[in-house]
Amino acid sequence: MTSQRSTLNAPTPRAVIFDLGKVLLDFSYERCARNLATRSTASVSAIRELLDQSPLLFRLETGLLSSTEFFSQVRSAIGFRGELADFAPLFGDIFSPLEPMIALHARLRGEGVPAFIFSNTNDFAVRHIRATYPFFSEFDGYVYSHEQGAMKPAAKIYEAVEALSGLRGADLLYIDDRAENIAAGAERGWRTVLHHDPEATRRAVASALAWAGRNQLR
Repeated sequence: MTSQRSTLNAPTPRAVIFDLGKVLLDFSYERCARNLATRSTASVSAIRELLDQSPLLFRLETGLLSSTEFFSQVRSAIGFRGELADFAPLFGDIFSPLEPMIALHARLRGEGVPAFIFSNTNDFAVRHIRATYPFFSEFDGYVYSHEQGAMKPAAKIYEAVEALSGLRGADLLYIDDRAENIAAGAERGWRTVLHHDPEATRRAVASALAWAGRNQLR
């Protein structure tokens, strides 16, 4: 409650922080599992269980495993027939665009508002996204869990966002779909939007940035 009250009369945020998965891009490890199953001895369900929010994925996304080490363990576990170059595009191809939120980012760029990516992710995903979605190259900076050695909601990775942006507290407006991640940002005085519905999120951002009455989000 203290964090919420402290931002009511705060100045307009100076930058917007975007979570990636389920905010700008949807994702499904079912899709990844089906891709990998075409070249593996394991079933789709077994591959999905191995990868989706698993300890193995956690180790990759906190930098405890390199991409090569992760691939070696997955190849052994699922009987994957191929090399790292074959595996990477199949593992990284889990995303689909959430167009209203991508349009929100484009509006922010048009208004000159800096925007940053803040994501629990891995190098396979980042490489695939950069190669597939042009909008992704248009952010002002990126903070990834696998590079920081920590995942949201750990304080260390939030500190990295503040260091990269040069901003703190209510100067940052943070959008994420997970309540525990949002809570950690609010504890630091960040202004926050818990994302569930694109239109509601866009209205909340417009209000925070004082766009209401000047231009409608389209």
